[in-house]
Amino acid sequence: MSEQHIPEQTDPRPRRTLSTRARWAVPVVAAVAVAIAFAAPPLLASADTTGLPTITPEQLAAQVAAAHQQPLSGTVVYTARLGLPALPFSDATGANPVALLGGSSTMRVWTDGADRSRVALLGDTSEYSVVQDGPQAWTYSSTDDAVVHYSLDAADTARYDDLVAKAAEGQLPVQGDLPTPAEAGRQAVTQAKAFSTVSLDAQTKVAGRDAYQLVVTPKSQTTLIGRIVVAVDAKTSTPLRLQVWSRADTKTPALELGFTDVTFGTPADSVLAFSTPPGASSKEVVVPLPAEPTTAPVPGTVPDGVTVSGTGWDSVVQTSGIDVPGLLAGHPTSAAASAGPNKTFDSKGAQQLYDQFAPEKGSGSSFGTLDTSALYDQLTTKVPEGRLLTSALLSVLITDDGRVLVGAVPGDTLQALARG
Repeated sequence: MSEQHIPEQTDPRPRRTLSTRARWAVPVVAAVAVAIAFAAPPLLASADTTGLPTITPEQLAAQVAAAHQQPLSGTVVYTARLGLPALPFSDATGANPVALLGGSSTMRVWTDGADRSRVALLGDTSEYSVVQDGPQAWTYSSTDDAVVHYSLDAADTARYDDLVAKAAEGQLPVQGDLPTPAEAGRQAVTQAKAFSTVSLDAQTKVAGRDAYQLVVTPKSQTTLIGRIVVAVDAKTSTPLRLQVWSRADTKTPALELGFTDVTFGTPADSVLAFSTPPGASSKEVVVPLPAEPTTAPVPGTVPDGVTVSGTGWDSVVQTSGIDVPGLLAGHPTSAAASAGPNKTFDSKGAQQLYDQFAPEKGSGSSFGTLDTSALYDQLTTKVPEGRLLTSALLSVLITDDGRVLVGAVPGDTLQALARG
């Protein structure tokens, strides 16, 4: 076996961030927020024997766990082939979050590898941008010419800065011992092997860079997911591409998210800084910083009203007390049918967020001009238990009695579980 490759560490600075490193955080958050469906070039990837050092899945996982989050800029393409019905769009050339359900979306991403980033979802005639700078964030829609600024109040800002300083000095309390990167990689692969086959595919190139490919194949014969492949940059250990195959189609991934071009290096300050475009409307939203937990979470616990059936890839999550049609219609009391006419939360922060974003009674959907009720009817099929959405990778059953069942399993599995 060749000598194990040591990931390139280009930025050893202390990280001004409170979250764990999540290398897909920028493109995934943006993709969930907005997208544009239009023809995009295929991802620049080709199978190749590049002569990279031979490693094991455990070693590759350890490299990813140990690597610094990298400053970079690049283009990311998201493509979904979920087998859902074709949907009409009010603006086929503009940013539309529903486009994530099918077709391709292209975005530009920039990050300093710490706490500043920018993501721009690109359309033929519009753009939707998300800019983050520490505890502040801005969104801008060129279609609406509107800016929303998210920030903390003075007390939470002071608490945030204190936590950041403590994190940089390694003073934040940790529950239990943290494993070494090598041990973390071994544990991750060991846990995956309980329900999957974990292997390395042929070395490849993604966005012109040499990459390893980690393959996770479910052992279950009933899950909808056929396999998941993550391409990892050989020099920086940064994930460059994620592909998810459906069991029903082994030739083309049902979901694909990856770079078509990427440059490692800190972007210019002018790119990461936000300035409100002239003439754009602006809205201020103060977001509460979650309180620090007073007790350690109990592993394996789930919130009230939520149950989990099955194991591994066949797990089904069931939530009760939800009025989904009411939520789609924009009724603010629909989050829990049993809550009565005045929805309240035990958490002050959650209550503030709910009061800020929930639409006024009778104002309709919070998705603007999108007819979410019609979209719901088009995506789902009437079944004896309620409404069923089936796709290449996921099934969702919304029952008439206010339950939602979700799993990477066939729809009839959810229906049988709902009948009890």
